[in-house]
Amino acid sequence: MKSARRTTVTSAAVLAVTGGLLTTTAAPASAATTCTSPVFKRQFFANTAFSGTPRKTDCDNAIDQTWTGAPASGLPSDNFGVRWSVTRDFGSGGPFALAASGLDGIRVYVDGVRRIDLWKNTTTTVSKTVNVTVPSGKHTLRVDYVNWTGSAKVKFGYTPRTSATVDQVKPLTPTGTSVAYDAATGKAKLTWAKNQEMDLAGYRVYRRLKGASFGSTPLTTTTSTSYTDTPPPTGETYYYEVRAHDKAGNVSTGTTDQGVTTVDRTGPAAPAGLSAHGDLDGMVLGWDAVPGAVGYEVFEKDAATGSYTLLKSLTAPPTCTTWATTRRRTPMSCAPSTRWATRARTRRRSPPTASTGPRRPRRSDWTWSRTAVTCT
Repeated sequence: MKSARRTTVTSAAVLAVTGGLLTTTAAPASAATTCTSPVFKRQFFANTAFSGTPRKTDCDNAIDQTWTGAPASGLPSDNFGVRWSVTRDFGSGGPFALAASGLDGIRVYVDGVRRIDLWKNTTTTVSKTVNVTVPSGKHTLRVDYVNWTGSAKVKFGYTPRTSATVDQVKPLTPTGTSVAYDAATGKAKLTWAKNQEMDLAGYRVYRRLKGASFGSTPLTTTTSTSYTDTPPPTGETYYYEVRAHDKAGNVSTGTTDQGVTTVDRTGPAAPAGLSAHGDLDGMVLGWDAVPGAVGYEVFEKDAATGSYTLLKSLTAPPTCTTWATTRRRTPMSCAPSTRWATRARTRRRSPPTASTGPRRPRRSDWTWSRTAVTCT
């Protein structure tokens, strides 16, 4: 006998009162046995009409057996029946092939509708494959097999048809999507629930900047149900979505956007348009405003050492783009050998937490960019 790859036998007992005495009565094993989908529930009958209480009930993860005698204790070698059933979630459904073979009779049902009927006593194995379209959601498969005389063989399988010309059913949109952002590491972890389609190939993860659209190229493709990304540390908001795709190339619609606002660790652009000229009182510097900057610093370069000296830090108003010094020079004009520089700064925007709340900016919260000009 070729046994199933996994079987489980379950029995139960109930209490009954007979003539004032408390006794135990065995409950039907089929009522007590539960099998986790997509594992089949298997029932053995001592007849070919599947009538009465099954002699044995267990779980079977594959229908592929051969018996040369009684299939189980208490069953005859001939004129017995075996029934398999399972209810499973097919996701979006689609085209499937049902393949059955048996010695002797075998019938296959989908939601109670007979799809294969090879019901006769034979001396050779008979087989048949039919193509069906399974709707989305949960559906029940049932296989009835009988052996009238002689050796017993039975085999059944159901597989999705994955040709692009046959399968044009998109997977369902992944559910349970969520994202968690770790400000300390700058990483965003996206998670979602597993799809139920049997022909699922994987998932595509997309990312976009707020105000932009998702591109045609995914951020990554994975067979997992999570992905960890490191979005640019610009202090801006980024959105993620997940799409499922199958082996035929069909792609689901995207999940609801999941957004994160990153910590700002990116410095502003260097100030452009820096100019310097001297007057009777000193020097006047000017430059173009830098978007996002909250302040500027003005430096003077030492012609002899090449080092810069900080002359002034301008933080209010942050849109200030000129600065004049009244420190007199000899001569009191802009010397060709004098170099000036400014650099813009922008605060790293770390979102406050529930435990800490907003905090004061530290010196380490500033990032810098610099440009220079030589007086002429």
